Amino acid sequence: MTQSNQTAQTGYLTRMYLRHDRFAVIIWLLGIVSMVAAGASKIIGLSGSDKQVASLVAALDTPSMAALFGPFTAVKPYTTAAIFAASMMVFTGLLMAIMNIYFAIRNTRTQEDNGVLEMVRAHSVGRQSPLLATVYELLIINGVTGVLSVATLQAINMDGADITGDWLFGIGLAVFGFMFGTFTLLLSQLASNARGATTMSYSLLGLLYLFRAMTDVRNVKYTWWTVFGWVEKIDPYGKNRVVPILEMLGLAVVILIVTVVVSSERDLGAGLLPDRPGRGRASSLLAGPVTLVFRLECTSMIAWFVGLAVYGVSMGTLFNTVGDMMTNSPMVAKIIGPAAAASVGRTTTLQFAALMSVVMAIGASVPAIATMLRLNSDERKGWLESIHARSVSRHHLFGAYTLVGTVASLLALFAGTFGMALGSQGAKDPFAISRLMRSFWAFSPAVLVVIGIVAVVLGLLPRLQQVAWVIPIYALLSIYLGGLLDFPEWTKKLTPFGWINKVPLKPVQWNQAGWLVLLSAVLILTGDYLYQRRDLIEN
Repeated sequence: MTQSNQTAQTGYLTRMYLRHDRFAVIIWLLGIVSMVAAGASKIIGLSGSDKQVASLVAALDTPSMAALFGPFTAVKPYTTAAIFAASMMVFTGLLMAIMNIYFAIRNTRTQEDNGVLEMVRAHSVGRQSPLLATVYELLIINGVTGVLSVATLQAINMDGADITGDWLFGIGLAVFGFMFGTFTLLLSQLASNARGATTMSYSLLGLLYLFRAMTDVRNVKYTWWTVFGWVEKIDPYGKNRVVPILEMLGLAVVILIVTVVVSSERDLGAGLLPDRPGRGRASSLLAGPVTLVFRLECTSMIAWFVGLAVYGVSMGTLFNTVGDMMTNSPMVAKIIGPAAAASVGRTTTLQFAALMSVVMAIGASVPAIATMLRLNSDERKGWLESIHARSVSRHHLFGAYTLVGTVASLLALFAGTFGMALGSQGAKDPFAISRLMRSFWAFSPAVLVVIGIVAVVLGLLPRLQQVAWVIPIYALLSIYLGGLLDFPEWTKKLTPFGWINKVPLKPVQWNQAGWLVLLSAVLILTGDYLYQRRDLIEN
């Protein structure tokens, strides 16, 4: 087959993908650009005096913020633009990576799983055209996001900003997002279905983010080797480095070439990684919906369990570093004395643990949301028709997805919390495991409330169920950026995670945990009732 036949109708497919994804693209663009605008505007409002600037710098120049957003490397005199870049570059890059993973899988493995790609390729469409059309779509989406971010920053015109910094910020985010898009396209060739590709892509993103967080807290020189850290090394409005952008672009091109080569060797509907041979006869444990859903989600559950466990252990090993920053500070010891400095060091460590616990709790809610949303998506694909034809009630089916999602999230949260407790035991003066496990007991009810909200969405808004992803995204924005940018306290209360006090620094509020569990039970029962009364979804 000639090269032209290999890529025939690529332009047509690109237009078709953009038209099909137009609403999702608009939502992502508005969300990211609005966040950039809101962050810049809020920082301008908070940096009106030297005292406010000093407060912002003190908040950013801590181990907790370094783990989340990267180290604060700006030099005096601090400008609004430098503070903005330090607080927004890594976090916005994370959202760009998630956006690219979503669209890369949506138009590759998901299309194959649904049988759409088979019908498309039955026409005069080249073998590589769907892949290249997805690449073009990612280039357009990232390019538009970068340009809109630049235009937004130039319109706001922060103190210390310049055209070079604005363009480096926008182009850096666009190239960073596209790089993760190419990672996902390659992993989509390896996996045999969309679920596997999604698990592998987010696992890679999580590992790279974790490596960056650890190096930024321990030694920022090693962040150059983490790939994810390249986006922070651009340092717009500071050193204005172009090399990290070239590195990301070069790696993206290499990965893309490998992806094209691998795609040419792969059969439609299959992955390069071999599937494990199935059993000759199905296990009796697969006779019911609960065990069937559990079997389907088993790989994803294990990935989240291991991922959060590794994250927890890694954060626990940083406790010594965080505490020593205060304990070994000559200035602090001279002012308040060695004993008080040690006490401040332990308090700082517990504050670090509290912030990391929120990360784990929000992350632990993701497997529950993903599992529960598959109820409607599997129904729309027609995969549940054989189950509906049997004597299986909707209540039983709804309960199966909800139960498996709940177990997955609680196990993931336990793994992360217990991993952090174990990782911290190597510290000079370790905390009791029971104290660090407060995070699990405190945040479990918040996770259950998230599950309850998703249950209502399943029954009430089945065709708009993707709005459930607003819950973890808003939680990240309100709790992390909200605390940094001094958002009103009520904005944090709009998410279940905002009601939890700073555990393990503070004790668990058991009365609050009780009413959160009760609220989650009411929401789940309401969702079950709504699901049973609505019509089945047909494709």
